[in-house]
Amino acid sequence: MPSILLTNDDGVDAPGIVALHRALGEIGDVLRVAPDRDQSGAGHALTLNSPLRIRQVGEDAHAVDGTPTDCVNLGIFQLLDRRPDLVVSGINPTPNLGDDITYSGTVSAALEGTLLGVPSFAISCDGGPGRVCFQQAAGVACEVARRILRDGLPGDMLLNVNVPREASRGFRVARQGRRIYTEGVVERIDPMGRLYYWIGGVAPEWRDDPSSDYAALKAGHVSLTPLRIDLTQESVLAELASRWEP
Repeated sequence: MPSILLTNDDGVDAPGIVALHRALGEIGDVLRVAPDRDQSGAGHALTLNSPLRIRQVGEDAHAVDGTPTDCVNLGIFQLLDRRPDLVVSGINPTPNLGDDITYSGTVSAALEGTLLGVPSFAISCDGGPGRVCFQQAAGVACEVARRILRDGLPGDMLLNVNVPREASRGFRVARQGRRIYTEGVVERIDPMGRLYYWIGGVAPEWRDDPSSDYAALKAGHVSLTPLRIDLTQESVLAELASRWEP
């Protein structure tokens, strides 16, 4: 049986990761290593200035008082007897699309798995108030996992998967979309008359791009976005060299 390391950014007992653990258990030996609390928006943070502690919370489940990136490192180098065949991060109850992936602990956990040489993907679903699609997303995750275990992933890349709220119309490979940034901070007054602020309190708008992950999900498809580790802007290397190098 293939070895699968499972993590998330919502916490070790979040409904999404529990559903995913149950589903992936049908195709592999799953070890769940996830934060002991909600780490949404943690991005690719790595804990360097304080010790980390691991607490076993089930036969194949461990809670870490750190970030999703910490969890992948501890899972691979401390808790597993051998390098896993696959790292899976999710299921996030809301989509991780476009520019938002740079903040996402869910996507960053899969990024860390890829950096450490393990095929990895992140999976999120288009949940709504009182309604999330964990069952459908868990089924999609199993299909994606089977294909990656069989065929691998090309190059140093990970997959970012987003599952629609309703029954999907199948997979669509899509590029990373771009948000239109408007006012992203909400100012309010508490009962004591003091100002406080919420970041991200305004619903996002998106650039019109039919090839984007946002468009694919909105059209009812499961969006598959290949993300690269190397962020170098190759197209301007020569131009910058001509300006900066002697």
